Parts: sequence; C-alpha cells; structure tokens
Amino acid sequence: MKETGSLNYKMFGCITRKFRIHDAEPPPDVKVAYAKYAGSGGSTEMSADQFVRFLAEFQGEEVSSVSDADRIIHNVLDRRHHLTAESTHQGLTLDDFFHYLLFDDLNGPLPIKSQVLSLSLSLSHRVHHDMTAPLQHYFIYTGHNSYLTGNQLSSECSVTPIIKALQRGVRVIELDLWPNSAKDEVHVLHGRTLTTPVSLIKCLKSIKEYAFVKSPYPVIITLEDHLTADLQAKVAEMVTQTFGELLYYPESGCLEEFPSPEDLKNRIILSTKPPKEYLESKPENCPQKERYSSDEASLGKESEDQTAEPDPDDKNDTDQDDEDSDGCESKSCQLGAAQYKHLIAIRAGKPKNGLREALRGGLDKVERLSLSEKALQRAATNYGTDLVRFTQKNILRVYPKGSRVTSSNFKPLIAWMHGAQMVAVNMQGYGKSLYLIHGMFRSNGGCGYVKKPDFLMMRGPSNEVLDPKTALLVKKTLKVRVYMGDGWRLDFSPTHFDTYSPPDFYTKVYVVGVPADSVKKKTRVIEDDWAPVWDEEFTFPLTVPELALLRIEVREYDKTEKDDFGGQTCLPVSELRPGIRAVPLYDEKGEKYKSVKLLMRFQFV
Repeated sequence: MKETGSLNYKMFGCITRKFRIHDAEPPPDVKVAYAKYAGSGGSTEMSADQFVRFLAEFQGEEVSSVSDADRIIHNVLDRRHHLTAESTHQGLTLDDFFHYLLFDDLNGPLPIKSQVLSLSLSLSHRVHHDMTAPLQHYFIYTGHNSYLTGNQLSSECSVTPIIKALQRGVRVIELDLWPNSAKDEVHVLHGRTLTTPVSLIKCLKSIKEYAFVKSPYPVIITLEDHLTADLQAKVAEMVTQTFGELLYYPESGCLEEFPSPEDLKNRIILSTKPPKEYLESKPENCPQKERYSSDEASLGKESEDQTAEPDPDDKNDTDQDDEDSDGCESKSCQLGAAQYKHLIAIRAGKPKNGLREALRGGLDKVERLSLSEKALQRAATNYGTDLVRFTQKNILRVYPKGSRVTSSNFKPLIAWMHGAQMVAVNMQGYGKSLYLIHGMFRSNGGCGYVKKPDFLMMRGPSNEVLDPKTALLVKKTLKVRVYMGDGWRLDFSPTHFDTYSPPDFYTKVYVVGVPADSVKKKTRVIEDDWAPVWDEEFTFPLTVPELALLRIEVREYDKTEKDDFGGQTCLPVSELRPGIRAVPLYDEKGEKYKSVKLLMRFQFV
C-alpha cells in the first residue's frame, strides 16, 4: 500500500494525531488472474485477445469478439487517463485491470446494462425471463398505500411517493378511495386517520406520466374502494379519460385466465372488488360497524372456520366503511357503476365460507385475494399446500399488519415460498425487509416482474403440489469472498465515523431464503483504514437457490455505542455473475452511494 496523503486531527487544541490515507492495491487473486491472462513474458499490458479469454474463462461472460473487448478496454483507459484518439495505449496495465474490476457499471454482480456493453452483451442487459406466461406465474413489485409520504396515521398523502415508486420499477400501485366531505369528489387517503388527502385525478395523471419510465411491463392499480355508486361512476369516467387506450380490460367483462406481462406491455390495469359483489357483501341488516368494504377487510380477520376471535394486531388491517352505505338509485348511477365494474380487469374476491374453502374452491375462476401478513402466517402453518395450489392459477396479495404504523415491513420470504405474487410493501420506509424486496426485484433487468421458480407452478401425477415444509437436498453451493472495500473517503466526511481516527470497518454477509438456507457470517474488523482489506471467504449451501437473496452490510465498529452504518445491498443469488465483481453499496433509504463499493468474488460449486 502506498501513502498518498494524510489527515491531521487536533484534539483538545493541543494533541495532534496523524493518520494516513492509502490508495487501494490489487488483492493477490487479482494479481494472479492478471499474470495468468496477460502472460509473464515481460508484457506490461493485457491485450484485447487476452482480455477476451479472461472474461470468458474467469468471469464466465458472453463476449463475442475481440472488438467488443477492445471497446471495453478503451472505455476504461479513457476514464482513467482521458486518452485521445492518437494514444498509443492499446491494453490494460495491472492498475488499469484492477480499476476495471472496480467499475460496477462494467463489472457489477448482476447482468450488465451498460451502454458500453450493449452490443456485445445484449442477452445480459435486457429482460431475460420468459414473459409470455400468465400473470400469476410472476412475483410482482407491489406497493402498499402508495400515496403516503411517511407513517400510516398522520403523514401527508401525495403523488410524490407514487412517482418515486414507479421510477424505481414498482408495478402495483395501491390507492384508497374515499368521498370528500361533500361526497361529490374522490380523495385518496388512509381512511379514519389524520393523513391529509390528495385528489384521485392527480394520482391518475401521475401514474400515466411515470408508469413506463422504468419498465414497459403492465402497471396494476389496486383500489381499496369506499365510494358510493355515483362516485364509482365518476371514477370510471376519470380513469377512461385519463388512460384512454392505455387501459386494459376484458371485453367479455370477466377473465378466464390472466394475460401475460408480454401481452400487457404498456397497459394499465385496475384491480378491486366489483361493485355488485361489493354491495352484496354488506346486507342492510348488518350493523354499520361490521360492514367491511375492502378486500383487505374481507380477509384480514378470516379464520378457517370463521369462529376465531380477531387478532388485536390486525385491528387496523380492515377499513370499516360508513360512507358508502348511501347508494344511488338513479339509472345513470347504475349505468356508471356498471361501467366501473366493466373496467376491473383483475377482480378481487371475498371468501364466502372461510379462507381455506376459498383457496380450495376458487380454482374454477381467476381472481385476486388479499391476506394480512399474520393471516398468511396462520394459513401457511395450517394449509400451506392450498396456498401454493391457489397461486398457480390466481393472484395472492399479502399486506402489512395494521400495527405497522411507522410504515415498517414484514419479511417477504414466507409469502414467496407459498407463491404469493404481490407482497405489498411500504416503499417510503426503509429497513432490512425493504432491502430484501429491492434485492428480489433487481432480478430480470429490474422490470418489476420476476418469473416464479418452476417448482411453485408444477403438479405431480396425482395433482399434488410442493409442500413448502418439505426438507430438500442441497442443490448448489455459493462461495463468497470479500476482498476489500473502498469509496467511503469520497462519500463521507473525514469525521463521519470517528472524530479522531479512520473507521474500523467489518462486513456482514447473509443468505436470506427458506429456513434451511438462511445463515449469517461476518468478517473481522479492520482498524483505522478507509480502504479495508479483509480477503475472507464464506460458503453457503443452498437448497432453494431460486429464492435465496445475498444481503451484504458494512458496519463501522464502535466499542461504546451502536455500530455505525456503512452501506448495504441485497442481490438475488439466482442472477449473481460468477467471478471478481464490484458490488456497489446503498444507503439506509436504498439510494446508491456515488463511490462506496466492495470487491468480491462469487463462485458456484
């Protein structure tokens, strides 16, 4: 390591401590790889021919020609040296090679989307899952209460979080619809809370403008409807005028099978309970406080036999509806409500005889059901195979329990293990559960649709489906080597982690997946170094690699207080590219740091 500068910190005005900042040097494995492919015959540069061999053999990449490799080399040299067209440099020195490995846009852990590689790695940088299967074959990036800017009880409702979600690639936006005080306009807000409303038309216009900036695949709007029939008619008018030909709905009025994401490219879809079923679900002799309006209400407190006491943690999972008992008897209102019903492409259902019966009996039609996270946990414990079988034809949405008033989220793995397509998350929050969601939907080019593993869609000779409780054999083993980290000195102030000394970093490496695969590891602490070198390897046997996520977090060790956060990321194991890779890190809210990254190696054995 070579000294390139120093920091002087003055303590108590009289004591000076001097700490050096070092440039990172190539780890031994990088030097060995360079020597192997550049040759040891005295050459000072790795040629394009040699670079092709390295990419194909060591990194396992699909670089088709020497000209492709040459284009990458010149991009690296231009970034490092700002070379002119007349430059005599034609290859990579060891230092150039090392910096190439640290460019995460060229050498990241997931399939590349760089313009530099757009010709040579076209298979890698685009969506690569089969997108022609019906919608229920996919995990879908799903938001919960998408209009909230903060907590669930008193935050502002706005189009801003809707726009941010769509820009991130979220494909399901949830809107709660309520009448205004005069009952002549439609507001979007979290009902019976102190959240301030935003108008529905603003939300619809924002969805139209930003729906396809990140992904061309369909945007689904789930409506939690608390409206009278005349306001439903108004919604139908607003939706058709705003979206026009973008809006997809079946001409027959009812889907027998869901279309595919490919068929629905650049289309917008509505999903809620049809008005007729919605009104029939609330008999006139039903006490007002027992009338539930939303699909969340219809399932959040269901037990198998409908006799169990409600779970107190789920008290906010349902929205009791006072407003929409005032129906409209006019012919125009009835026609408007009929039009509204016609626009609902994905119909949300309500179990008539308990959840288990709904899961078993709902296989003759396609629909969507919603469960709270706690209801899902109970269902998974008692009849997991029914959940799997249901999700092979229908859509299951799982949403956070009502006690998560701070907009926290639940761990999504149990929902994915049972085939649930829509794991609804509070995108405005942050934390480990949301990092897992971000990680899953980095798959498949970040398009918001991830093909479910085949084993969740298969049936045996006797119509049996996978039992998620079944113990499975190890399918593959992932080896992860954490070489080093760099970039904190560029993205953080010199005193961010410690006022009087450089930081003491360590890295935690987790596999999050089915219970048999979930494990935590961590490196040793490297003291007083802005560019720590760990060079440690961890081994992870995986029984269900298709659902495994690699979560990485860097912390700064503190002897007296909580360890400081130094960056995180989450990566889908199924899409990890083997070889030595630059792994960019993100802040606590999921925003990418400009410079902070780790150099790691991934191997499957």
